[in-house]
Amino acid sequence: MRWDGQKVDAGEGGALPGLDLRTLPGLVRSVRTPDFAGVTFHEVLSRTALNRVPDASAVPFRWTVNPMRGCLHACTYCFARGTHRYLDLDAGKDFDTEIVVKTNVAEVLRAEVARPSWRREHVALGTNTDPYQRAEGRYALMPGIIEALAGSGTPLSVLTKGTLLRRDLPLLVEAARDVPVSLAVSVAVLDDELQQQLEPGTPTARARLSLVRAIRDAGLPVHVMVAPVLPWLTDSTDHLDRLFAAVADAGAQHATVLPLHLRPGAREWFLAWLARERPDLVDGYDRVYRGGSYALAEYRAWLTARVRPLLARHGLDRAPDEAGGTGRWEAARDVPHPESAQLQPSLF
Repeated sequence: MRWDGQKVDAGEGGALPGLDLRTLPGLVRSVRTPDFAGVTFHEVLSRTALNRVPDASAVPFRWTVNPMRGCLHACTYCFARGTHRYLDLDAGKDFDTEIVVKTNVAEVLRAEVARPSWRREHVALGTNTDPYQRAEGRYALMPGIIEALAGSGTPLSVLTKGTLLRRDLPLLVEAARDVPVSLAVSVAVLDDELQQQLEPGTPTARARLSLVRAIRDAGLPVHVMVAPVLPWLTDSTDHLDRLFAAVADAGAQHATVLPLHLRPGAREWFLAWLARERPDLVDGYDRVYRGGSYALAEYRAWLTARVRPLLARHGLDRAPDEAGGTGRWEAARDVPHPESAQLQPSLF
């Protein structure tokens, strides 16, 4: 194989010229391969695997594990793009092509969850970049992570767009015998052409819905995140109704709908895409997001009102616990959805 002989102890001499080792602690080497054209993998030895979520965060978990930084999904709107700037890399092309891989993450995690001080709190995967992005097929980090968490009695959840999760279904079924396991699949765009423009490195919606069906066939509950919903692009009644119908047909027990938010890094990259591909919508987005990273409260309320009867029609409006899930992703909202305000079309 092309990767044979490229061991993680190859030494710092394997780093690409110009990469500052002070910026990327633990760097062992940087790797390019024809199998991933235009992509560089920066393999690091991480000192920690568990990341504590700030107490001020609204998400319903306090711990995460991120085996990689940067993402081959290349979603134009990805909220995590700005985090690449901490590495002195840009939030645009570098986020899509300069991927940091924590090659020892499972080993480090195993040691961390074995400590007497570890309280076996819920750990979430897929909160920053996708643990089942295409590179996981080569590095195979997730089996060791799942085994470390389940083996220590630690509940876990996974949110993904990556159909590579199917490989680990037997392992997840086994883990679910010992600890609570929550699985969520993100499906936001049903139209293949638009989906490939917005998320060029992801599996199609059809493939992800097949994953939902495989999870249900394996006997595990599954939640679908219809996120992000993009104004004028994917928020029509027709699109949402067809998408919810497909989600329900795949066997999902619950769906959560969240509108697009545009944090710094993602905002510039997405709006540049919009200006190229849909310049007719630029003024509208300027109005909807004039308050900052989040859509105006009026838009969020309007979307909530549009979505509610559609979710009910397709049986996707049950509470997560009723649907057989843990509800970990239902509460993972960046902002509340106001229920009382009415959308004024003139605002948009």
